[in-house]
Amino acid sequence: MLNASEIRAELAARRKNYSLSRALYCDEGVYQADLEQIFYREWLFAVPAAELPKTGSFATLQVGAYPVILTRGSDGTIRAFHNVCRHRGQRLCSKASGTSPKLVCPYHQWTYELDGKLLYARDMQEDFDASAHGLKKVHCVDIGGMVFICLAEVPPPIADLAKTLGAYLAPSGIKTAKVAFQSTIVEKGNWKLVIENNRECYHCGGSHPSLCRTYSDNPRMTAMEGPDAASPDILAHWARCEAAGLPSRFINHPKMQWRLARIPLLNNAESYTMSTKAAVTGMRMGEMPFNDAGSLLFFHYPNTWNHFLADHAIVFRVLPLSATETQVTTTWLVPADAVEGKDYDLKTLTEVWEATNDEDRQVVEENQAGILSPAYEPGPYSTVQEEGVIQFVDWYCDTMSERLGDAPALAAE
Repeated sequence: MLNASEIRAELAARRKNYSLSRALYCDEGVYQADLEQIFYREWLFAVPAAELPKTGSFATLQVGAYPVILTRGSDGTIRAFHNVCRHRGQRLCSKASGTSPKLVCPYHQWTYELDGKLLYARDMQEDFDASAHGLKKVHCVDIGGMVFICLAEVPPPIADLAKTLGAYLAPSGIKTAKVAFQSTIVEKGNWKLVIENNRECYHCGGSHPSLCRTYSDNPRMTAMEGPDAASPDILAHWARCEAAGLPSRFINHPKMQWRLARIPLLNNAESYTMSTKAAVTGMRMGEMPFNDAGSLLFFHYPNTWNHFLADHAIVFRVLPLSATETQVTTTWLVPADAVEGKDYDLKTLTEVWEATNDEDRQVVEENQAGILSPAYEPGPYSTVQEEGVIQFVDWYCDTMSERLGDAPALAAE
């Protein structure tokens, strides 16, 4: 189990444009450092706002050692709290999601308002101050229907992302969408391998026959350097979409922590379906002007990538479970008025990405199995096909190198 100085040495020894060392993908000490320096300090995608559709809706997630609960209050605001009772520490809610008018601890029935205020604590002494025992808050922000949380006492700036993502998402109507389906799988691989696999399509032709009906594995689709630097077909797509009021051009965080760009699908395909036609018929998301608007791609390190199409959206959340296990949750969103069986068929909506997720799981698990071998040594990335992987690994290594030895306290209220 590596300590901080040993992890720094592993990072310093990395060869440019090469994969990481075996320890950085497998070691328990590195896993704990990843949690402390990244997952406990960065903004994380938690849920789509559509997962909390009404007052009393809640959802839970586990970030390393920290159980978190999100609720929608009577004022419509989504808030996040540590999912821990202020009495004797019982986890308040064990369910993944649901609806409840109040948050009630199952142990001794301490009862909290949806805004975290303690309402009821039976048979406490006269000098007990209920106002001092509300739920501990977690930083939470809803950006255009995408809800992010941060466990740090002082979260990193998010204003630039909020402004940009909000503008790009607005036409898609994510705030007013509804959840059509959600799946959660566990991939037996390190979280960095899950992200790396997503950041390239070098493997797509050999691994994703369903996805490749509509999504191009041409590296030019993802190798963009600026709002005026892309292949001619993408530039033409941007011009058409922006003339219709859809923000589309490539835009990114200076250190590539997040990126947005709208890409065309293959052969004027409308959606990620086996037929290439829209999965939701007779209506579009938000104010999308045409069916073949392609996919607005959005990623944010360390834990999300997303696709926003004219007829539906697919959002992904990545959470590490151990050094070699990662939870991936996929949520399909459709227009709020869409009716299953009438406006869309669930199999048609989900089958491409259900298959793709399982194919990616197999790839990641075999990747991890090979890296666990003492014979593994880092190999070179393709600067043509794996530029996105290089960007992620550079971000990871730079972030960890800067932060090791400088871990702030988590929020206490």
